[in-house]
Amino acid sequence: MNKESTFRKQVRRIYHLLMVLFGLFVVTGGSLIYYVNNPGAFDFKAKSEIASITPVEDEDRIENGIHVRTGLIDSEGLMVVVNNCTNCHSAKLVTQNRMTKEGWNTTIKWMQETQNLWDLGGNQEIIVNYLVTNYPPKAKGRRMTLTDIEWYELED
Repeated sequence: MNKESTFRKQVRRIYHLLMVLFGLFVVTGGSLIYYVNNPGAFDFKAKSEIASITPVEDEDRIENGIHVRTGLIDSEGLMVVVNNCTNCHSAKLVTQNRMTKEGWNTTIKWMQETQNLWDLGGNQEIIVNYLVTNYPPKAKGRRMTLTDIEWYELED
């Protein structure tokens, strides 16, 4: 029986060893699957980010006489311009194209004919008056005329 008890002890050791190896296999496999699905899980040096919720500011806020969202001057007719003009294009397009009353009316007519701008009705007069008042044509050209220049002749 001595051989039989020795054999049983060896079988138990092998059984325990196989159980430990199977446990390690399960833990390693589970960790591998978790890592594949969540690669940042074992990144211990990564700093955690704290999400902060900032309140939404009023989109139609005026600061220093300027409509913050569009950059347009606060004046009578501003919201009509914002509601009708900035639906299709940036307010920068409006401010860089300084025109007379006739120029703005012609541009609006062109946008209605070619760009599918809707009929503005009574708002057209409000829009044009706002634009002519706040964004009239500039009298200057691209730059000031050069003065006090010592010209010289080029020699051949």
